[in-house]
Amino acid sequence: MNNISKSVRMESDLIGTKEIPADALYGVQSARGFENFRISGRVMRDYPNFIKGMAFTKKGAAIANFKQGRLDEKTYNAICKACDELLEGKHHEFFLSDMIQGGAGTTVNMNANEVIANRVLEILGYEHGQYEYCSPNDHINLSQSTNDAYPTAFHFGLYLENKMLSEALQNLISSLENKAKEFANIIKMGRTQLQDAVPMTLGQTFQAFANGLQKELSNLNNAAEDLLEINMGATAIGTGICSEPGYSKLCTEALRDITGWNVSLASDLVEATTDSSVLVGYSAALKRIALRVIKICNDLRLMGSGPRCGIHELHLPEMQPGSSIMPGKVNPVIPEVVNQICYKVIGNDLTVTLASENAQLELNVMEPVLVYSLFESINLFINGFNTLRTLCIDGIKADVANCERQVKNSIGIVTALNPIIGYKNSTKIAKEAITSGRGVYELVLEHDILSKEDLDTILKPENMVEPVKLDIKPKH
Repeated sequence: MNNISKSVRMESDLIGTKEIPADALYGVQSARGFENFRISGRVMRDYPNFIKGMAFTKKGAAIANFKQGRLDEKTYNAICKACDELLEGKHHEFFLSDMIQGGAGTTVNMNANEVIANRVLEILGYEHGQYEYCSPNDHINLSQSTNDAYPTAFHFGLYLENKMLSEALQNLISSLENKAKEFANIIKMGRTQLQDAVPMTLGQTFQAFANGLQKELSNLNNAAEDLLEINMGATAIGTGICSEPGYSKLCTEALRDITGWNVSLASDLVEATTDSSVLVGYSAALKRIALRVIKICNDLRLMGSGPRCGIHELHLPEMQPGSSIMPGKVNPVIPEVVNQICYKVIGNDLTVTLASENAQLELNVMEPVLVYSLFESINLFINGFNTLRTLCIDGIKADVANCERQVKNSIGIVTALNPIIGYKNSTKIAKEAITSGRGVYELVLEHDILSKEDLDTILKPENMVEPVKLDIKPKH
């Protein structure tokens, strides 16, 4: 905002008269909102896709109004030009509405109306604030209310954000798949209830991570498609007051054309204006991802624990010294920070649930905190996934020798012998291994239950990590 001159213009509204910086594209109603709501420290310009969602919405409305003869061609063309400039990333510095506010989004809507109106005035050769030539309310907000323009805008903004999130998540999945291939032949112990279970490959572990996230990505994108149902033409409560017959259809068609998305009009505009279940569903998809990622990060921390006294199947990249008092200590800081991101996303999901639950009568006035929570969660995930991928996953190395040593020394490999030597022999070997501290491998040979050749065949990695039929018989 430093580029705004110190000279001022005077604007007035229902409350009274107020000074506005002469060069500012926003107006009096925006300025009141800026002063009233200094809450979150995050404003609309921090989320460019939200502004772009508003630009789509206002341009779609202008197209419909022009087709119905409610806007002259000169004003219509100027509105479209101003909206296109917002889509190009211009004038975003004037969107200073706090993301959390009272008024069900009115400040955000008027912020957009005033910025577009004043830019139109510039295009048409007038001064800022000469609203008799292009009014924020009478022209930019024509046939609209905050209660249909605001939700349509943030639906579109979230849809754009989801495209970025999907890309970040797919990149993380690809990184995990690359590690799965790299570790495909590295044998390790699988564990259940934190106890040794049966052998598997490290590659299977990472492929399971990738496959789980791929399912969540599909679920997320399905939830995002529901954001493309809008309530334009509902105006205040869904009855369409202040719009003309056919406006909703024309506006929806225009938005479908200019976005290239499968935008559809809600079948019941009264129901759609008060309902936020689509956002609850999208938030739930984010929470599901968070739960998956927490599991992955926890497993990475466990598998990388040590280096001398833990599991230490993995070498996690060393990013920074881990202690102010313990020399040589390196902590798994990247999985730790991503875990914390996931906790915040889960907390935001509760906020979304409570904000949705507080819809009353014909409107949900709690939408701003709901919208802010979703934008914040998506941004946290994008940053977190990129950090996890580049600073952790891509640099992970396997401690191959330790993985193999743990398998050979584990009681768990007796399970692989069970179909061949029988439960009784397996139990005997397992019990002796536990009490003596010796390995299953050497005890089977000592008791002459299997030949070394047969034992090595059974314990080949490829014979322990998937169903297999072996024609091997015990000696006794």
